[in-house]
Amino acid sequence: MQISVVIPLLNEEQSLVELYNWIAKVLRSNSFSYEIIFIDDGSTDGSWKTIESLSEADDRVKGIRFNRNYGKSQALHAGFIEAQGEVIITMDADLQDNPDEIPELYALIKEQQYDLVSGWKKKRYDNVITKNLPSKLFNAAARKTSGVKLNDFNCGLKAYRKEVIKNIDVYGEMHRYIPVLAKNAGYNKITEKEVKHQARKYGNTKFGASRFINGFLDLISIWFLSKFGRRPMHLFGALGVLMFIIGFVSAFLIGVSKLYKLYHGLPNVLVTQNPWFYISLAVMIIGTQFFLAGFLGELILRSKREKERYLIRKTTSNI
Repeated sequence: MQISVVIPLLNEEQSLVELYNWIAKVLRSNSFSYEIIFIDDGSTDGSWKTIESLSEADDRVKGIRFNRNYGKSQALHAGFIEAQGEVIITMDADLQDNPDEIPELYALIKEQQYDLVSGWKKKRYDNVITKNLPSKLFNAAARKTSGVKLNDFNCGLKAYRKEVIKNIDVYGEMHRYIPVLAKNAGYNKITEKEVKHQARKYGNTKFGASRFINGFLDLISIWFLSKFGRRPMHLFGALGVLMFIIGFVSAFLIGVSKLYKLYHGLPNVLVTQNPWFYISLAVMIIGTQFFLAGFLGELILRSKREKERYLIRKTTSNI
């Protein structure tokens, strides 16, 4: 199979048939062998019934239905597990991503041997204040922090070599940072393609302003995990030892000063009346806690077990 199209969705009943027809037309006209995988992330409208109807009419359509809303990252994770195509295309279900881009994305992966091709919605049809400007700030911060030079981390339209999506773990809300996860896993042939963006035709966006706050928090998380995720002792242990040494040396100097003044009969105060004594003590305690945090992190890392992250209520019969 050449192409798997993975589409996470939430309450997009109105757009699904039109999206399916558009994708199928593009793929058939280019003689691709394909599958389309819809992941219903806890929709409360008729999205799942539509997916079941599409699957019954075309066995290349597969559906996965979550027990409740778990988020886009979990939906992509489930779709990536099921995907069998040589090239995996992800796109949103709201008709803002253009299926006509698929053949060129496929060619970049197969002919130019890229690991990942990310869409860039250079011209957007979103609200400038609530989406465009925050998105520019977010993308600038992501580029600076991650070292991955993309203009649009948030674009849902992306193409991957099968090996990439089978060897990275998309969890939490890390769907924005799949290119960073891929780079951290050693897949460095990452590029960007300008794609057409379209105004939303049906319904309303499912993402509020909080997604940018969550995005920046996830950015900090992925920076930490990429640097110290497999060696937490290198960060917490180093900080702990450094702070303990600073606190110990400070306390030692306070003690030396106390003895010096006693020996020379100079006016002196109790050690407990010196505020630097308490500062030194606090620094040593915090340093010890950092060290223990790193030690516990190492133990947890070595003993962790995979847990179920989402519950699938139902799948179509062809899965």
